[in-house]
Amino acid sequence: MMSDAKQQIREAASFIENRLGLQPEIGLILGSGLGIIAELIQEARVIPYRAIPHFPVSTVEGHAGELVGGMIDGKPVVMMKGRFHLYEGYDASAVTFPVRVMKALGVKRLIVTNAAGGVNTGFEVGDLMLITDHINNMGVNPLIGPNDEELGVRFPDMSEAYSKRLIRLAHRVAESQGFAFREGVYMGNLGPSFETPAEIRMARILGADAVGMSTVPEVIAAGHAGLEVLGISCITNKAAGILDQPLSHEEVMEAAEQVKPKFLRLVLGMIGEM
Repeated sequence: MMSDAKQQIREAASFIENRLGLQPEIGLILGSGLGIIAELIQEARVIPYRAIPHFPVSTVEGHAGELVGGMIDGKPVVMMKGRFHLYEGYDASAVTFPVRVMKALGVKRLIVTNAAGGVNTGFEVGDLMLITDHINNMGVNPLIGPNDEELGVRFPDMSEAYSKRLIRLAHRVAESQGFAFREGVYMGNLGPSFETPAEIRMARILGADAVGMSTVPEVIAAGHAGLEVLGISCITNKAAGILDQPLSHEEVMEAAEQVKPKFLRLVLGMIGEM
């Protein structure tokens, strides 16, 4: 079974490499409404997910379902415009398959972004939060099952799942642009229903500052693969129970659109320094 998985990774990576004609150093996985970062890419080449061998297909509004490669500030990059989620019905190995493929392509550093609900009552809609740690509340781990030492060790260390070096770099870039990041802990929940007010109170007690339905499986796989990770949450709404109003995906998309100019400048600055 593991040899089949490695073969699929090789086939997907080979296909992408031939289409992109470059060896990316930096990978990006972009959350809801945040695919606008692809506008930064020079000499962009776009590959629909459906064309890539063994790749799943994104089914969520706000996720374009394209792999884009090219140059940003002189650095070869590859980015996913849209990711895969457990709530779509994919298993954890499918959700994290693109991370394995990025590693096979030569990626060493990974930026993951997401749209998240603010649990910390001091956060405002439009804030950008550097993820310092996460809580896996999804009930599954992508490393369950036989382990292949060529992909990573059996028991990977997660004490620094999010690179302190890259967090410091992000703060320096933000400061140079007159902006300040928030910092916090991201809790990954299974979804697709938004959390209840009671679940948000639980998240706050457990130490979460933001909640979402992605990122955690990919970061676990990236840590297993030895990638250095920077995580950024766009706080697109105050989580359930903080305001007396219902939550919607449209609200998430609107907030992501509002933060677009700031987000683009920050990511461009960070990639230039990575």
